[in-house]
Amino acid sequence: MKNKIIILGMLALSISAFAQETGSKEKSREKEIQGVSMTKTKKAVEQKADRTIFDFSEQPSLNSGSSLDGIKKLPGMVVTDIAGMMYQGKPLAVFMDGRPLNISSNDLTAFLEGMPANSIERIEVVTQPGAEFPATSGGAILNIITSKSAKSYLTATYSGGYRFTNYDKFRSRFNNSISLNSRNKIFGWQLSAGQTYTEGFSSNKMDDLSNNFVDRYARGYFTKAAMTFDLGKDRLLLNYDFYQNNNDGLLNGSGISLYKNENFDPSLPASEANPQLVPKSYANTGKSKNKSYRNEVAATYQKRFNDKNQKLDFKLTYSNFRSNFDQFNNFTQPFIAYQEGYNSSKQNFYNFRVDYSQPIKLLEEGKISFGGLYEKVDFTTDNMGIKNLDYQRQTASTYAEVNAKLKKFSFVVGARAEDYDISGASLNYKTAKWDNLTPFKKFKIFPNASVQYDIARSVNFNLNYNKKISLPSTSQLNPNNNTLQSPNVEITGNPDVQPTIYDNFEAKISAFDYAFVSYNVSHVKDQVMMYVERKGYNLSQTNVNISSLTQHSFNVGMPLPFMIFSKPMSEIMKFNFNPDKINFLYLYAGYQFQDIKDIQDKKGMWFFNVSGQFILPKGIKFSPTLMYSTKGNYYFFQSTTPIMNRLDLTLSKKFNHDRLQVTLYANDIFNSSRMYFKTVNSPNPIYLYNRNDTRSFGISVNYKIPTRNKLAKVDQNMLNQDAPKEDNGGIMKQ
Repeated sequence: MKNKIIILGMLALSISAFAQETGSKEKSREKEIQGVSMTKTKKAVEQKADRTIFDFSEQPSLNSGSSLDGIKKLPGMVVTDIAGMMYQGKPLAVFMDGRPLNISSNDLTAFLEGMPANSIERIEVVTQPGAEFPATSGGAILNIITSKSAKSYLTATYSGGYRFTNYDKFRSRFNNSISLNSRNKIFGWQLSAGQTYTEGFSSNKMDDLSNNFVDRYARGYFTKAAMTFDLGKDRLLLNYDFYQNNNDGLLNGSGISLYKNENFDPSLPASEANPQLVPKSYANTGKSKNKSYRNEVAATYQKRFNDKNQKLDFKLTYSNFRSNFDQFNNFTQPFIAYQEGYNSSKQNFYNFRVDYSQPIKLLEEGKISFGGLYEKVDFTTDNMGIKNLDYQRQTASTYAEVNAKLKKFSFVVGARAEDYDISGASLNYKTAKWDNLTPFKKFKIFPNASVQYDIARSVNFNLNYNKKISLPSTSQLNPNNNTLQSPNVEITGNPDVQPTIYDNFEAKISAFDYAFVSYNVSHVKDQVMMYVERKGYNLSQTNVNISSLTQHSFNVGMPLPFMIFSKPMSEIMKFNFNPDKINFLYLYAGYQFQDIKDIQDKKGMWFFNVSGQFILPKGIKFSPTLMYSTKGNYYFFQSTTPIMNRLDLTLSKKFNHDRLQVTLYANDIFNSSRMYFKTVNSPNPIYLYNRNDTRSFGISVNYKIPTRNKLAKVDQNMLNQDAPKEDNGGIMKQ
């Protein structure tokens, strides 16, 4: 009886497990076999023991605009310039199709802004990475899945969109992309390509010293290609990805800085009455050009056996990322001066990994997985044509993990051993000599364990633990991460920051894949964080290690279908309704608190997300999304206004037998998104302000060319995924 009460109570709160399954839901895919129609639905939000999966393919509120726009709307996601990208309080490592992007900070933002959201199939947020994931995944993993299913006939999908903003002037943004895929008796192939163009602005202020306004013009291009060859039971997959971003900025700046005192009397000693330097207002204009290129090639050989649960995979990946950042600045006040800067960076990434898994007889059933990885990163930077950083990182690792099940209990125990060799040198401009970086040569063990208890059908309780490490990103190391916007603001990377160690604990109860309650605590050592310091009229920004901190996070998500107010529970329990035709709200709340010993003024922060689906006449779907946060601490910073405060509205309708979808949307309609912070690590706080043109209005179109062959074979996803635990049709599953 008690179990029945639990089921009914959770079901009343999670019946939109069928509501978000289509439009906050999923698209039904039909196969006709001898006159019988079989329908399979894929869930729009799915809670698993180690991850949360968000479907983008059929959710207009997520797949309109850029990828970054869609990611920001995910419940529990926070994106800021200060702390980067975090989910439920955990810093994220960003993957694409199972492979780490190895892009960070401004380059990652530009990359995601230049990628249309409708090119994403789904997003997996792996909150509890197991031993099969690299220990360098840190707190959690954001895995962007762009793969589609290849069919035995040519299919094509066109996606396009246009949006605009109108603040001080009218600005346009548009994107176009096409996806093709097919297969024959020998191989299958897939090709997608597209482009984006974005006009926008950013405004930032640092105390009373610097005030900048930048007009941005960004152009992005991408191509993704994949081929798969069936070799008996085995399979060979080849992938190639190319991305290019070309971003221009036009600057108008002003502020206060120290300049030579024209009335200084050299015959008298310098004093307050006779200062050598005096504060003066300055004004400047400038422009910047940032070009970046990313190429990646991957080859995967999948060995398969008679037992479909026995797998052996070999994967080789190479990627290259290049960036050029040119700046030109004109000071028009208090005197005319000209500055220019030329920075560039190059990164080569090599990765080879082997993964094996097979069932074993352990308790009622079990599985063992093990494998190894070798990874190498070479990163160099140049300033004004002079090489000033040479950084190398090598990682060798191996892992083993065991899964077992006994009655209502499921167990996972694993460990990963990684050996690091990090070294390099940076050019010291003061001494004109090269200084060796602080080396990091260590061998470490990273354990993980989890247990799940099935309270009732589709109601589970999980306990998880894992130890992870996060290596400094190349943008945090790059000494050339500076701008010429202000004469008295110095922004640099820090080549000597050390890796971060995480001990992550989580307790979670979930029901029907949608409703969940979780509590996370992470003990963090050497967290890398932005550090801002002011001395007189000079301000510096760099990256430092926080010796230790404890991160607490409480999260709850519950769907609320409106039918519970109009229909008896007995009828709802029959599930005799179309999830694409009901009204619902999905409610999320999260609390984050960072306990840093050196910070006295500590405040937690609440995050709220409310998204819904309302069916209007003529089959029109109305999807509002409200995001809001309270004030609170973010490492060395405290928000003085909510960092999340926006309302997005989406209207969508399908035409032509659901082949054509048209979406109208308005983002941040009240123009309320602002980011105000003050530092809390010093007696005299420094105030920082940042704003972007987030209020925009647009239209997006998605058209699927129809096919006559409804019985054609559907192949597995072709684009690589390193997610062995994922059961929703990735290439890792036969």
